[in-house]
Amino acid sequence: MRPGPAAAAERLARRLRRHQALLAVCAIFLLAGAFALDDYGIRWEEPAQRAIGNAAIDYVRGDGERAFDQVLFAGDQYYGAAFEGPFFLAVRILGLAEDGPRVLAAKDFLTHLFFLAGGVCCYLLALRLFGNRLLALAAMALFLLHPRIYAHSFFNSKDIPFLAMFMVSLYLAHRAFRRDTLAAFLLCGVAVGLLVNLRIMGLLLFAGVLAPRALDAAFARNRGERGRALLTGAAFALAAMLTYHASLPALWTDPVGRFAELVRTLDAHRHVGFELFRGEWWYTPDGLPFDYVPVWVGITTPSATLLLALAGAVTLAWRGARRPRDLLRNTPLRFGLLLIALPVATVVVFFALESNLTGDWRQLYFLYAPVILLAAFGLHWLATAIRGRWMRAGAYALAGAAIAVTVVSLIRIHPHGINHFTVLTARAAPGALQSSYAMHLPVLQSTRDLYAAIAREHPSGVIPFSGRADAPGLFPPDDRRRVVPTRDFRSGERGFHEIRAPDINGGETLDGRLPCPDPLPAGSHAVRLYGATLLCVVDPLAYFGGLRREALATAPLDRSRFAAHRVGNLMVYLRDGCSPDDLDARAFIRVRPVDEGDVPPWRAGYGFERLTFALERHGVRIDGNCVAVMPLPEYPIARIHTGQYTPAYADAVRRAVAGAEPVARSRFTVWIDGQTLTYARDACSGEDAATRFFLHAYPVDAADIPAGRAEHGFANLDFDFRTYGAFTDDGGCALAVDLPGYPIASIRTGQHDADGERWAVEFAPPP
Repeated sequence: MRPGPAAAAERLARRLRRHQALLAVCAIFLLAGAFALDDYGIRWEEPAQRAIGNAAIDYVRGDGERAFDQVLFAGDQYYGAAFEGPFFLAVRILGLAEDGPRVLAAKDFLTHLFFLAGGVCCYLLALRLFGNRLLALAAMALFLLHPRIYAHSFFNSKDIPFLAMFMVSLYLAHRAFRRDTLAAFLLCGVAVGLLVNLRIMGLLLFAGVLAPRALDAAFARNRGERGRALLTGAAFALAAMLTYHASLPALWTDPVGRFAELVRTLDAHRHVGFELFRGEWWYTPDGLPFDYVPVWVGITTPSATLLLALAGAVTLAWRGARRPRDLLRNTPLRFGLLLIALPVATVVVFFALESNLTGDWRQLYFLYAPVILLAAFGLHWLATAIRGRWMRAGAYALAGAAIAVTVVSLIRIHPHGINHFTVLTARAAPGALQSSYAMHLPVLQSTRDLYAAIAREHPSGVIPFSGRADAPGLFPPDDRRRVVPTRDFRSGERGFHEIRAPDINGGETLDGRLPCPDPLPAGSHAVRLYGATLLCVVDPLAYFGGLRREALATAPLDRSRFAAHRVGNLMVYLRDGCSPDDLDARAFIRVRPVDEGDVPPWRAGYGFERLTFALERHGVRIDGNCVAVMPLPEYPIARIHTGQYTPAYADAVRRAVAGAEPVARSRFTVWIDGQTLTYARDACSGEDAATRFFLHAYPVDAADIPAGRAEHGFANLDFDFRTYGAFTDDGGCALAVDLPGYPIASIRTGQHDADGERWAVEFAPPP
């Protein structure tokens, strides 16, 4: 017989009274989050996240493979739409603008709420494990107060939902094993299915639930226990797979084939670039050192949390070694050892597959869930191992002091928590952190003061802004509706000049520079970064108009589609009567210095520095005429090669090798012209352009290889068609890359995708 409304209300009231402390903590975090929400801006990956959600919605509406390929070729195919899809579906139903300020703020707050829900599940799980509300509250506080993760919870809809769902799934997994009922395992399966949707690495927890259930079946005391273990394990697996399939429409037409393709992307996930770590530049396609994750976790996570987690892991490992039979039964010890196995297995998988990481360890923030629960085990051991009530109170006081120190640190550097370092690490010599580890300033609070200054420059009327498409969300709330994105400035518009870079960890700017550098970077009411330091926005008319006059007084270096002039240490590009397409086309500058020792470490061996950019990000249209500016390196320059990747560029590339004998033929025909390697194909498909190229240059003298590449015996360049090539008007395509400046013995080049090499050729350069 079901209880009546009065009895149900009384039972709910009793539960609320039992968790008053939890409700109070949640209220504090909700209030703090509401006040802090506008202190952050919009992450640069927001458009890609929006595309993931919209692609899933379009697929359901009947757009089929086109919708899936929209995400697949964007490189985001391994991220599902379980978080983005429902949100943007609601936005469509309500008829709201997807990039409107209210929608962006609502999504940020939803991301933060999901993060808080993960904290609540952390509390409930710790309470189930230890039966101690004070310890559970401490675990929840430690989970929510990691400064970097807390800052990301206001804008990162990729890594934070996965972290929160990981904690939710851990709680439901523990609940399922404790209750040992079909309904509990079905609910856990639904949660894990959504977890895998958010990121394919959720398969680790899928295996982490199935493996113990298999042990329960293998070592059951009787046939009934074995049958229940098999039934609930199968129900969990089926619920997880069906949920994953239902929440990822891309699998609907070919579940097995598409899933295999998605899994392969984990192995093919290669960020092409350079990562500053321990004072060295690492070329990411080659992989990062094995200590990359432990070091980043160690220098960014509160030390007390790590010490408690280490104590918990050692305690659990010691108990497991003393009582190995407990691993065969459903015990808290077995769950604790699962918490140890998850981080270890994740790091091993990542490095075994050479799936590189960037931007500290944010792709692995989900590991913070088991780390916090290990810390709870450590705190529980500390509290129970110490004799005497006052000694136990002292242990909790130390944990409280550690939480208080973290809170103070978080408040002190707010809202720059994304670059937080531990107290001990931050005491390094000035500039040591900046020269040893990559600093990351996505479009966040670092730009908030800057956009507020734009609004002050326009106290009334519209605010013309030629930066990001989702620019309104970056402005103060009261001014967002006045923002009008524009790509064409006219007379009478105003700008402003400079904003100081934000202070990080105790008053030190990211690279030690406070004012804008000289010369000023190009800008048109758009934020520019120099290294890791936020800099200037300038008056477009005064700045670009003045540069236009200076450029016209000098002879152009080139008279192709744009007239390219060098004005001081700037490249100025002019075109009268240009279209938006002129500004959209990718441009390049290849700078060869007088002294090759001036070339940055990541370009050493090639003898030049390559700058690839979109003219729109570095210029404006004023009365229909384009002006674009790109700062040059400060060292003495011997030669500059610049242009745009357009059909005219592709035609010029083909003309340059017309009549010459190619050095190799495969899917693309390959020529060498001096220090330039040219690729061309008469009938070029979108797939040809979407597949990455590789170039291995083996030197005559191994000593010429840059230090970071010496172990491989060749200089490597991974590149894509968008960066180096263009389609021709007749359906062909061509691209050209510069070779290293030292003598080359042989070259191996081709294209590779998730399945491996698509084609490859090897040859010796002509003498």
